[in-house]
Amino acid sequence: MSTAKSMEERAEKFVQRYQAVREQIARVIVGHDEIVHGVLTCLFVGGHCLLEGVPGLGKTLLVRTLAQTLDLDFSRIQFTPDLMPADILGTNMVMESSSGRREFQFQKGPIFTQICLADEINRATPKTQSAMLETMQERSVSIANQVFKLKEPFFVMATQNPIEQEGTYPLPEAQLDRFFFKLMVGYSSRQELNTIIDRTTRSVQIVPDKAMDGSEILQWQNVIREVIMATHVQDYIVRLVLATHPNGQFAFPITNQYLRWGASPRAAQTIALAAKVRALLNGRYNVSFEDIRRVYLPALRHRVILNFEAEAEGIGTDQVLLDLLEKVSEKADQPAAAS
Repeated sequence: MSTAKSMEERAEKFVQRYQAVREQIARVIVGHDEIVHGVLTCLFVGGHCLLEGVPGLGKTLLVRTLAQTLDLDFSRIQFTPDLMPADILGTNMVMESSSGRREFQFQKGPIFTQICLADEINRATPKTQSAMLETMQERSVSIANQVFKLKEPFFVMATQNPIEQEGTYPLPEAQLDRFFFKLMVGYSSRQELNTIIDRTTRSVQIVPDKAMDGSEILQWQNVIREVIMATHVQDYIVRLVLATHPNGQFAFPITNQYLRWGASPRAAQTIALAAKVRALLNGRYNVSFEDIRRVYLPALRHRVILNFEAEAEGIGTDQVLLDLLEKVSEKADQPAAAS
């Protein structure tokens, strides 16, 4: 009984602290509630977030506001076609010591931070984009046979313009898979636009207060992992992921027709952790099927690859995934839908 009560108290405390951070962000960011929730989910599970949308929708402002709300080190990297890996990671430079001797010293790049805003990440060449792979997965930087660990917690919050825009390079599949969520930032409504104008065209500048530090974030990351997930709920996640594998045991006709590659095991891990956050925010210490459905799309949309037929017919990734979500049953023994 005491254990259950402790879990309940921690869930209640998490909701309070989560709302404290969200309220500070809402002082600056107008609308985009699901986007803000997705970014905070990545924050509280230790994952990275990719925000996609046309320029001017507030993607960069959201990340900067998050950094202001948290007591963490922050750096911003503007990705451009001429950006080089050393501009991100750092490089060895010849330095003269006090004794007059010259020696190589490693000068750390802007990636040595806790929140890194990778702005317009798909404007850099694939060579430069790949410099982020180790930092995102291992939280470390390898330079000249030396490994430098990054300070925890460490988050990459990247923004990108739609791939169809001129001057952009598609992110490598291996890098996309390292992003916890891919969130699509849409346009603001009429009322939200009016509020944005009121807030940004007057002399008053709103600055959010610090609401949380790194040690507390790490604490909540541990609590989230303790949330219970029943075996049949976990199997639902597994079958959702396996349904994206063409010609696999759990594939549907739409899978074989429109998908070239399915989601990786990271997708299942992502859905499980994100669903645990949803459960806590709803005052529960166990994951439900609805929690899984709420996080399914941002966890998978960047982890499946469409084939030529889908692109030729104008079929989008979200369309295929939502169709699969409807077809996969909560009951493991229920037969697959015929179409």
